[in-house]
Amino acid sequence: MASNIGYTAADRDFLAAAAQACADCAGAIDDDSLEAWPDYFTDDCVYRVETREGRANGWAIGLMHCEGRAMLRDRVLAIRHGNVFDPHTYRHVLSLPRFAPAPAGGQRGTELASARRVLTSFNVTRVMKTGEMTLFAVGTYDDRFVEADGRLLIHERTVVLDSRNLDTLLVIPL
Repeated sequence: MASNIGYTAADRDFLAAAAQACADCAGAIDDDSLEAWPDYFTDDCVYRVETREGRANGWAIGLMHCEGRAMLRDRVLAIRHGNVFDPHTYRHVLSLPRFAPAPAGGQRGTELASARRVLTSFNVTRVMKTGEMTLFAVGTYDDRFVEADGRLLIHERTVVLDSRNLDTLLVIPL
């Protein structure tokens, strides 16, 4: 496990920028600004949701898989105009991010020389239109960030859920 002992000033600056990017990305979801959510990703991004159990067992299929910012935009359009679900919102609580070593061999060839892998834990509370609140999801964002146009963007995000049990369909992105 990585610690901040031995981090350079550049490492600390990168983690601070990653924390802000994660908070802003989650804020777009929490504030129902879903149309802005894809802007936190690269054009050729990968966004997937899987369980810790599935990852540990090497299961290839997760709960959601999107490739490219255009697919994320399509997902938002489906939420706004196609999907039927009980109205609800999310509220994220995020940990501070930390560096993690890249896995040997990478995933699906998305290794970029400039990408840095960052882990951020999260809790997501779902708030129904009636006011009922439930803890909806707990897990980790396993992100690969790249710098583009003077800001950090998510090139690859794997949402790793600690539990495989969701009490409803996953409609809004985590």
